[in-house]
Amino acid sequence: MYGTSIGVRPRDLNDLIQKLKQGLPVVVFDRLRDRLDVPEKMLASTVNIAYRTLSRRKKEGRLKTDESERILRIARLYEKALEVFEDAGLARQWFKMPAKALGGKTPLEYADTEPGAQEVEDLLGRIEYGVFS
Repeated sequence: MYGTSIGVRPRDLNDLIQKLKQGLPVVVFDRLRDRLDVPEKMLASTVNIAYRTLSRRKKEGRLKTDESERILRIARLYEKALEVFEDAGLARQWFKMPAKALGGKTPLEYADTEPGAQEVEDLLGRIEYGVFS
């Protein structure tokens, strides 16, 4: 089950879905930002949360369902990168390096949509199995 890197610890898939519907606590955004070691504005842009909206969410304490899903999408990719690179520093660095396979964009930039995130996940799979990318 993914999300553990940001403190989401669901018992099963149904629990994860329920947590997403309730909205994850806003602290997961900060945890993901820390894991990726990126500026807050950059991560907010990647997960499509306007910076002013993020400020409001911090006061409210919870993200909306769609925002929670987008945070979890990036956390899932981060966790896959940890599996592939077996080192948090390398995983962080990889997310910020432009990739030829992603049209010169960084994996973090490319993952701002679901199709882009799927391509980043596919790229990680190719790297994991030694396929030139």
